[in-house]
Amino acid sequence: MKDIKTYSGIIVNIESRLFFKGTVTVSNGIIVSILPSENVPDQYILPGFIDAHIHIESSMLTPVTFAEMAVKHGTIATISDPHEIANVCGLEGVQFMIENARDAPIKVFFGAPSCVPATNFEHAGACLDSMAVDNLLASDDIYYLSEMMNYPGVLNSDNEVLTKIASAIKYNKPIDGHAPGLRGQLAQKYISHGISTDHECTTLDEAKDKLSFGMKIIIREGSAAKNFESLHPIIASHPEMVMFCSDDKHPDDLLIGHISLLVKRALAYGYDLFDVLKIACINPVDHYKIPVGKLKTGDPADFIIVNNLSDFDTLQTIINGVDVNGIEVKQDISNPINTFNINEITVESLQLYANDRQAFPVIVAIDGSLVTEKDFVSLPVVNGMVQTNPKKDILKICVINRYFEAQPSIGFIKNFGLLNCAIASTVAHDSHNIICIGDEDELMINAINLLIKSKGGLSAVTKKESKNLPLPIAGLMSDKSCEEVGKTYQELTNFVKVNGCSLHAPFMTLSFMALLVIPKIKISDMGMFDAETFNFY
Repeated sequence: MKDIKTYSGIIVNIESRLFFKGTVTVSNGIIVSILPSENVPDQYILPGFIDAHIHIESSMLTPVTFAEMAVKHGTIATISDPHEIANVCGLEGVQFMIENARDAPIKVFFGAPSCVPATNFEHAGACLDSMAVDNLLASDDIYYLSEMMNYPGVLNSDNEVLTKIASAIKYNKPIDGHAPGLRGQLAQKYISHGISTDHECTTLDEAKDKLSFGMKIIIREGSAAKNFESLHPIIASHPEMVMFCSDDKHPDDLLIGHISLLVKRALAYGYDLFDVLKIACINPVDHYKIPVGKLKTGDPADFIIVNNLSDFDTLQTIINGVDVNGIEVKQDISNPINTFNINEITVESLQLYANDRQAFPVIVAIDGSLVTEKDFVSLPVVNGMVQTNPKKDILKICVINRYFEAQPSIGFIKNFGLLNCAIASTVAHDSHNIICIGDEDELMINAINLLIKSKGGLSAVTKKESKNLPLPIAGLMSDKSCEEVGKTYQELTNFVKVNGCSLHAPFMTLSFMALLVIPKIKISDMGMFDAETFNFY
């Protein structure tokens, strides 16, 4: 017996750029007809929203629990890079994400992580060489080669890098880019290798430059990196070459909205409705060649029903003919995947000897940006040990390898503003070692050891109180709901802000201080790193 369903309202035909009152008839998950009809409900039927680049792990949720919240905002699919868990658990981590996503209420399309580890200047939990990447790309579960962060390797014709790119071309799968700040002839050379997108543009000029060479630009608005305000003019000039993404979305932000928020912001600026919806709903389907319906006869029945075209309050999210809005999926993660092989550390390991050094490199964090500035400062020395200078907001930062016992790397950072407080996290792009910031060594040790005991998570410590969000799945994700994780995460964030931090998303910003492929200065488990020259200080 055929499973036939009908949905009526005002049909939004994005590609034909028109509205009409009509009824969508679905049989066994496929749209069999879209016909005009009168007396329809005052609601709108349109293709669903797609996040064109996201690391689901960075939501601290599994694909299942991420999707349960995302569908409420009209998201029907994501282009997901499992790069984070791959750095921790390798191929086993990628497979975990694929298997978990099979039960997710939205369609999740994974890429083959291209840079695990992201650089040779850090220690990750795994390595995916060109053979491993080729095997992934051969799979029907993998739709593209994920962001090619190693743009110096591309420009310098690194054999391993070019072999990975060649595999994607062999399997006719798109290649995502990652080249912050790359311009002119170097950008053109990078793009000429078949690299087709970039989500790292931070200025309009950079985006226009890359667009001129045929690269598509994914406008990112995540929990830490926010580029919509700088890039939105390309919505009008190049709607066929633009997509929207969040890249990294923390759970408290996901509770508020997803790609729907970017759609509403773009419309508030006065951009053409059909251009905006093409960017949010159609372009990712065409670019990544994913099996997602575009509200056409014969397509999979993937669409959303919203109250109007200004609020976009989602009334129903239909995927393969099933309303998944509000669905809850049981998941059994009784034996979570993880890699964590170190013991608790002592305060002596965080002491830094001056060794007659006069000036120390300092990371200058920028709120809402992955890019940092750098400074060199003189710091007080007591008994030969370099001290923090909280009065000038210069705190200690350290990274501890969590995959094997090693001496912590130690440096200094500015603009976190912590007073009598330390914060730590195992969400630390890209290798996800333990990263910690604080103004007192003992507080830092307490924050770090909380995470070692729980085998991963986020922590914040003062002399009077300690808070912890355990992330037992790879030290990146919880098996709890978005509401539960979001609440605990917000409590941690508020606690940190009460203790001096003025950053919008302290833990998200912290997580990027070890991201060596983003300028200008970062820190890995091997030391303070100049991300412009790719050398240690």
